[in-house]
Amino acid sequence: MRIAFVIERFDPAGGGLEHATWQTAHALAEAGQSVTVLARKHMPSEAIEAVEIRAPRVWQPLRIKLFAKRAGAWLAAARREGRIDVSHAWSRVPGADIFHTGEGSHLHYMRATYGSLGSKLRYVSPRHAAQLQIERAIFTAPGLHVQHVSPRIGRQLADRFGLQDEVQHVIPYGVDTERFIPRDEAALRTELDPRGGDAAPRFLLAGSGWRRKGLDTAIAALAAAKHDEARLWVAGGDDARAWRGVAERHGVTERVVFLGSRPDLERVYAASDVLILPTRYDAFGLVCTEAAATGRPVIMSGAAGAADLLAEGSIVVDDPEDIAGFAQAMDALCDGDERERLGQAGLAIASNLSWRAQTEALLELYRRIR
Repeated sequence: MRIAFVIERFDPAGGGLEHATWQTAHALAEAGQSVTVLARKHMPSEAIEAVEIRAPRVWQPLRIKLFAKRAGAWLAAARREGRIDVSHAWSRVPGADIFHTGEGSHLHYMRATYGSLGSKLRYVSPRHAAQLQIERAIFTAPGLHVQHVSPRIGRQLADRFGLQDEVQHVIPYGVDTERFIPRDEAALRTELDPRGGDAAPRFLLAGSGWRRKGLDTAIAALAAAKHDEARLWVAGGDDARAWRGVAERHGVTERVVFLGSRPDLERVYAASDVLILPTRYDAFGLVCTEAAATGRPVIMSGAAGAADLLAEGSIVVDDPEDIAGFAQAMDALCDGDERERLGQAGLAIASNLSWRAQTEALLELYRRIR
């Protein structure tokens, strides 16, 4: 089958969406499919043909509009000429056969990220206005099928755009079950946090965009938790300076450890005890299934799409602003036996997830609609 993917940046080192697109494209290629990726920027790959879609680097509203227009035109021409069998857009681009909702609903993202200002920003911000305009064009196009990464994102978009059940397909992300496995990383644990005692539980928040990920809630919950030796590790590329001030105001400066960007997250998960993600908005939250595959229990907000999938192997605090709720969850998982029980439950769920399983589900969808 000749499959066209559309993604602005085709790079496994990008965010969760980019990583998932890379993994899926290569899993399809390994399954014998022909995959062409339309991208503005791409990492070279021997298995994947890449087509560069030119768009300006400056001023995001113009960039995303031109990328969407030019990628859509390429898809239309390829379909007319019989060069592709099915197209799958992972970035917001109208004109594909299937749209992947890994970025969720932009309107819901704005409301969750910006609070009461969110609904106003869409009128005054060119960037948000452009995203909302393109999103509406995508979901009001006839003949579109939609791949949701979680049921809750499906509900948001169905309510907003009136999507019918027959065009919606929930196919969650896979996880690299060869990379993310239970392992002993006691030496790394000491290396990363030599001041923490052996018995002090380490809670890990991983990812970029720390305000959206709820780092302020995690720090406040750490301060409110009963275990006064618990530690919070923060991995990601954001600027830690302002967040050190937040930790200082809560009196937990010495217990919050900023690890910087880590290419070896599989080891960092294993060196920690619990993943915490009080996210204000995540269509999925790959870090949750990665941590679960490593045998680590997860505390997450109800705003993470993965909460549907990992409900039996995690503690879900519905409100990302519920500091007391997250503190209570942290207290519960300071108990080693409870960590082990929940970690094993999450591992059992994650072990049934793989990029190969996602690929098989996608191929079934492609064959059905082509």
